[in-house]
Amino acid sequence: MRPSFFHHLHPPTIPAAQACWRYTLGAGGTAVFLMLVLGVTGMLEMFYYSPHPSEAALSVQTITYHVPFGWLIRNLHYWSAQILLVVSAVHLLRVIFTAAYSSPRRFNYLLGFGLFVLSVLLDFTGYILRWDVDICYPLLTGTNLLKTIPLIGDSLYRIATGGGEACSDSLLRFYTWHIFGLTIAAFVLMVWHAFRVRRDGGIAVPPPNLRTDLARISRNELVRREVLAMLVVCVALILLSSYFPAPIAAPMIEGSTVMGEARAPWFFLWIQQMLKWGDPFIYGILVPLALLAFTAFIPYIFPKPADGDIGKWFPKSNRLVQILFSAILVFILALTFMNR
Repeated sequence: MRPSFFHHLHPPTIPAAQACWRYTLGAGGTAVFLMLVLGVTGMLEMFYYSPHPSEAALSVQTITYHVPFGWLIRNLHYWSAQILLVVSAVHLLRVIFTAAYSSPRRFNYLLGFGLFVLSVLLDFTGYILRWDVDICYPLLTGTNLLKTIPLIGDSLYRIATGGGEACSDSLLRFYTWHIFGLTIAAFVLMVWHAFRVRRDGGIAVPPPNLRTDLARISRNELVRREVLAMLVVCVALILLSSYFPAPIAAPMIEGSTVMGEARAPWFFLWIQQMLKWGDPFIYGILVPLALLAFTAFIPYIFPKPADGDIGKWFPKSNRLVQILFSAILVFILALTFMNR
């Protein structure tokens, strides 16, 4: 079969052992597909969304209840964003626990990690765009944390919010960040990340002389598997969107205050739990940044794993990385469930 443009995006062949689902978990390709779904559904929502404080929540209700299939588009956008964070985290886990971050893939690991951070920020800014009563607490908390940073805190606050009151004046700034600043940066990193995968030799595998299985699959077989995975993800998204609607609450009006049980988005619950311990700068800024920095620079801090271990689950040569990262993961999950 003559290759199409889509086929040409893939290498001619890849190692069969590292192409199976039990190795990749399908996380990288699923993340790319979810980003495409987010882009398409987000553009459709822009036709009706109004980034004005007095109209934003009402426009979300219009999309949900009055626009034909608007509820489906909004729910697809919401669930794609939530699943993207989970899938991206799984992809990061796979890369670390298979030693796939070692040279020459260290820089691409940083690109992928930056893309994960941007996905979290995009989810948070998209959450803010609902502009209903449920978003005031996380908006106030998140922006006020910026003020606690010595020397540059006030400047960062003005960059993030425009300098006014977060729950009354910052909607247009967050809309701009969501639609342009973060989205463009994420698109650039996604393309760059995919390019570097090809540039660095494709999927991480041991050198040919250390492989026990030299079988390879063609790009046609790889595309077939990817299309099948996309169909499965599509069905899952449609089912979730049909039976579990995206959150919606009463519009936030000027002078709104935090009412009821104030909660951060689920992916920031662990930070909300730490804020109960004391100093907001230490527990809301320093500790999360330290964990992010440690994770980002794993390829540069620890020795390179053995060549024969690359592309294998839980290799002995990066056991320390596995233990430390697992401890971080357990710490975050424990705090998250403590705050539910």
